[in-house]
Amino acid sequence: MPIPQVNITHQFIPFFFVFIALEVLWGLWRHRNTYHWQDSLANLSCGALQQILELFAKAGIVGGYLWLYEQARLQTLPLDAAWAWVACMLAVDFGYYWFHRASHRINLIWIGHGPHHQSEEFNLTVALRQGAFERFYSGLFWLPLAVLGFPPIMYLSCVQLMEIYQFFIHTRHIGQLGSLEWVLNTPSHHRVHHGKTPSYIDKNYGGILIIWDRLFGSFAPEHEAPVYGIVTPLRSWNPLWANLHYFGDLLQQSRQLPHPADKLRLWFKPPGWRPDRPAPEIPAVQADTIVKYRTSGSFGLNTLVLLQFLAVLLASTLLLEGAPYLPPLFLAALAALLSLGFVALSGLLEQRPWRRWAEGLFVLGALLATAQLGTLF
Repeated sequence: MPIPQVNITHQFIPFFFVFIALEVLWGLWRHRNTYHWQDSLANLSCGALQQILELFAKAGIVGGYLWLYEQARLQTLPLDAAWAWVACMLAVDFGYYWFHRASHRINLIWIGHGPHHQSEEFNLTVALRQGAFERFYSGLFWLPLAVLGFPPIMYLSCVQLMEIYQFFIHTRHIGQLGSLEWVLNTPSHHRVHHGKTPSYIDKNYGGILIIWDRLFGSFAPEHEAPVYGIVTPLRSWNPLWANLHYFGDLLQQSRQLPHPADKLRLWFKPPGWRPDRPAPEIPAVQADTIVKYRTSGSFGLNTLVLLQFLAVLLASTLLLEGAPYLPPLFLAALAALLSLGFVALSGLLEQRPWRRWAEGLFVLGALLATAQLGTLF
């Protein structure tokens, strides 16, 4: 069976940016701005990097589901039955809850999910900040749906509809929603999930529904304004470092542990675990003492960064749409080039020593890629 083409999320990309613009304007009008431009650029860079990498992982991600559906399904559920779609959405949401919970409780999986929580802001761009490696394992939690007989196109559609729903709960401009708070994962519940206040850590894992958290003891209401971000702040705009830094931290921690068994256990324990401290220590935080990460630059530098970012982001969007029509090697080269473009921008913002050669290499690569595209089309 060929891989079904379900591109609901990609088709919704323009609407994501429309709603981001509307949230910015609403915040400015209400004198309650929830955006910082450098943070938003970093969020969108992480999201673009994840989407670019997914181009090369999609076949493997969906392939396991297709194989199980073809070889091991117990029945074939009808695509034209409304009840089957409702059942699939519930099953997808239930699988997401356990995937999400595991992502927070197992170091090896937190490597992939952690980047989503690194932003110290909370707005719609944070919804697009995704870990580049998360897709490589998230699908494992939905494989039972293939055995149960949910058709691949139904499964992929429900997953993407859930992702679109979750985009809208990353906002500080919507308060509590009355009786809906008992059933749905709302912005209030998701603000708790992104908070690093000790009482908020590892709470509210739900996708669309909050009932799973209520059933399995991981629910917490919003009782105070959260402080956002991870316990140990990233303090960088670099999307590549955002995805690799925790892996490096675990390697360093593993080397420091004297017993081989502990070196292995570390990867499967929760973040903050130590052999002599099974329960992680979560420091108390207060909003008025937090100094968020910021970098300064001249007006000219900031303008250059912003214009180049928009160009690289647009090129990344075009790459996602045109990927099926490009030769594989050229596609890989473009993917590497655009990834370098986002990393080079972070180097400029942070005034890193390597910023000049990264920027020069990106500009040279962009010129060569443009010339090559002219010969292909």
